[in-house]
Parts: sequence; C-alpha cells; structure tokens
Amino acid sequence: MRLIWLLAWRFRSNKRQNGFISFISASSTFGVGLGCFVLILLLSVMNGFENELKERLLSIIPHAEYKSVYRQGIDDWKDEIALLKAHPRVTFVEPYVKVTGMLQKGNKMKAVDMTGLELSYAATGFLPEIVSTIEWQEFMGNTSGVILGKGLLENLSLNVGDKVQILLPQLTDDLSLRAPKSLTLEVVGSIELGGELSNHTGFMHMSLAAETQNITNGAQGIRLRFDEPFEAQSLTKEIGYGLQSEVYMSNWTISDGNLYQDIQLVRAVVYIALTLVIAVACFNIVSSLVMAVNEKQSEIAMLKSIGADNGLIILVFMMQGTLNGVIGTLCGAVLGVIFSLYLADISLFIENLFGVQFLSGDVYFIDFLPSKLEWHDVYLTVFIAMGLSILATIYPAVKAAKVNPAKVLGH
Repeated sequence: MRLIWLLAWRFRSNKRQNGFISFISASSTFGVGLGCFVLILLLSVMNGFENELKERLLSIIPHAEYKSVYRQGIDDWKDEIALLKAHPRVTFVEPYVKVTGMLQKGNKMKAVDMTGLELSYAATGFLPEIVSTIEWQEFMGNTSGVILGKGLLENLSLNVGDKVQILLPQLTDDLSLRAPKSLTLEVVGSIELGGELSNHTGFMHMSLAAETQNITNGAQGIRLRFDEPFEAQSLTKEIGYGLQSEVYMSNWTISDGNLYQDIQLVRAVVYIALTLVIAVACFNIVSSLVMAVNEKQSEIAMLKSIGADNGLIILVFMMQGTLNGVIGTLCGAVLGVIFSLYLADISLFIENLFGVQFLSGDVYFIDFLPSKLEWHDVYLTVFIAMGLSILATIYPAVKAAKVNPAKVLGH
C-alpha cells in the first residue's frame, strides 16, 4: 500500500502533466466538494425548518381534533377527556367550540376563526405561556373577552381594550342560512402565532361560544397534543376508534400540514439533484483518469516490465482518482458543517449588509433562516460522494492494467 500511495501521488502531482488533464482533475475535485457542501447545507436548512415547525407551530396548534357529528356537541365529554388523558402518548387534552365569523370594527371587516376554550383546561395549555399574566387574568375574569392574533389587530386597527363586533352565521333546522347573529366583545389580549395564523385566529370563552352555536352539551369537540407530533396521523386514528362518541377525526397534517409536506418534498428533491451533481463531478474523474492513462502508458509499461502486476496498476490509478474525491469530499463536508452551524448568523449579516430579508414573518411562521446540523446527513453525504468517486475510477484503472508493455516500449 505504501508503494501504491507513492506512485498514485507522483502520478497526480507530476508537474509535466498535461495542463488540460490538470484542469479536468481540479474541476472534478471542485465539483465533488461543491456538491457535498451544498447538500449538507440544504439538508441542515430543511432540518432547521422541521425543528422550528415542531418547536413553534406544533406547540401551539392541536395535533388532533375530534368533532361531534351532532349539532348539540359531544355527550359526556368529561368522561371522554378522562379516557384520553390516560393514554401514554397524549400530553394535553381540552374541550373546544369552533366559531367562524366576521370581525367588524367601523367599516373594516375580517374573517376570523374563534376557538372557545374551557379555562379550567386551557390554564395548563400553551395560551397562558404566550400572553402576559395581566392579559390572561383579564381574559379569565371577562366572559365577553377575546384574545386575537396580532395580524387581526393590525388589519382592523384594534388595540387591547377596544370593543369589537363579531357577526356569526346562523343555520335553521333545515340547514338554510338566516340573518347573522351579532356579538360585541372586548379585546383583552393579543398573541403572535407567526405567519397566517396571526391573521385569522382568536380565542374566547367556551360557554359563550357554545351559546352562540346552540351547542347544548357544552363542548363541540375535543382536541389534544401528542408527545411526538409527526406521528399524529396514525395516533389520531388509533385513539379515535376507542372513543364512545361519534366524531369526525382530524389532525394537523390535514389542516396545517402543507408546510411539512413541502419540507419533505424539497428534501427529496435536494437529495436527488445534488447527488446527480456529485455524480457529474465524478464523470470528470473518469475523464481525467482516462487521459492520464493515455499519457502515462510508457510509465505503466516500464512498471510492468520490472514486475508490477495488473492488480498493482489498477490500485495505483484507483488511488489516484480516489484522491480527487477524498479531497473534494472532505473540503466540502468541512465547509458544509461550518456554514450549517453558523447559518443563522451568516444570513443575518447578509440581510443587514444588503438590506434584504430572506423570510418574512407575515408569510412564514419564522422570520429567520433556520439550520440544524444532523450528523447522519453528513455521514450519508460523505459515503455517497466517496462511493461514487471510487466507482468512477474502476474503468480507467482497468484500462491502465490492459496496457501492453511490449507494444508501448517498442515505439
């Protein structure tokens, strides 16, 4: 192996080597490195989005909802909640009533999805953590109080303490529409949920919401969160089939899962596209080695004439080509790891330098470029790049072993 390494390094670093071969060799190294760097960086960004989705958005929205199929709501909903709380995968349960209507302030109107909460359950949920203590206490003591997303407040030019009117559609027994019901509510707090959620979300007391919707049982449905939100689809069905009430089942992947699905789609596209970039770079390894073999035929013939066998020649040229892949892979992986670890700071510096913003908090649930380095992504990238680099050396190395020393030295 020492002899193989010495010969491979000499062939690679020979100053008399054709300049075009050197250029192709350097471009293959650069291509492999660039592919590894971009693949690690983009996978870290996808991991960052997925982590922020889990830590921010999925800590606010319910992971599963069970809504009664009947207009009067769920019978014995307290017993159902006690049953759900006993499940080991459930971390939080609460009853709710959904109210959809139009908020009106002066001549401005905005659609809103109001969720009626039972305070004895909501007190242990996420809402007290994202509003101030004063606002939460005011909400608890005011049955006509509402907490609205900041986007709604801005769109309607509202402030905490203002009165606002909500228009609620009313259905008759034959499901035809009649004149909407009007309620006057007081804004007692505001929340920042991120993205579009802040533009159409609000919270009110469940008793008032049930009254406006003619829900006699008190709760329209039950919503909950799991210890692992990305398993919500299977857990929702598993738990829902055990309920005594007849309910419609829904989970966050149906109502708010478009972003998660986009992340998974982009991750798959990134894997395929950048693996092809690395593969194209490895074709340059094939090209440079084929030209190197043609140029080094006399050296190969002399090595064979002094006793080198075909196996040695093959390993020498495989080592020479693999060196390009190793150098490119290591450089790209190191740069990818460094940029992934400090991407948030780097993106913030670029935003401040050029006065641009990569992500808008009005559209997305975050306003910065996230990154989370997963070492298994690094290992997989290095493995793919090294594997393709080694495969690219096989054909030129075998061609080198087929050089006929008598024919070459005879000329």
